Amino acid sequence: MIGIVDYGMGNLFSVSKALERLHADYLITSDKHKLLAADALILPGVGAFRDAMDQLPADTIQQFAASGKPLLGICLGMQLLFESSEENGFTKGLGLLPGSVRRFPGKTNDGTAYKVPHMGWNRLEFIQDSPLLTNLEEDYVYFVHSYFVSAENSPVTLAKTDYHEQVAAVVGRDHIFGMQFHPEKSSKLGMALLGNFLKIAAERKAVR
Repeated sequence: MIGIVDYGMGNLFSVSKALERLHADYLITSDKHKLLAADALILPGVGAFRDAMDQLPADTIQQFAASGKPLLGICLGMQLLFESSEENGFTKGLGLLPGSVRRFPGKTNDGTAYKVPHMGWNRLEFIQDSPLLTNLEEDYVYFVHSYFVSAENSPVTLAKTDYHEQVAAVVGRDHIFGMQFHPEKSSKLGMALLGNFLKIAAERKAVR
């Protein structure tokens, strides 16, 4: 069973429909005991980092992560996995991955302005091996975000994209994963990434 964390700020419908297309059993819940009993968790997110941390059952997510079961953050949910964000002032995150979240500056080094938020299709570049990327080919996925984790010098970046900055698009360490884009809205590659996450969850369950 895949648990989808309901904390009032997630794109629950599209994530759940993607799991249905992959024939996965899932449960949308805010109940601590049901979340901890899940085989894997998906932490979606739409909105502001500070608001999310105020509403998120952080202790439950951290307890689940400590269990060794797979956890996937999507969009804002990915950002919440990190140590902090500068959005609306400094805010601590879940601290499950090293690094911080910052805003696109909106200007290049030579002063050229560019649009923020970053919205649209960008190609992924795989930079580390991971079971999340197994048997997949680089392709385009769909982003909507104003804040990002820099891919430069980040040990947890598995795939990156370029939007005037080197953006950490897929991150992961051990059983903790994140995607800055919306895999459920990213056509073939997005669904394949979710499918690989489900395989990771099934394999972890089999050896527990």
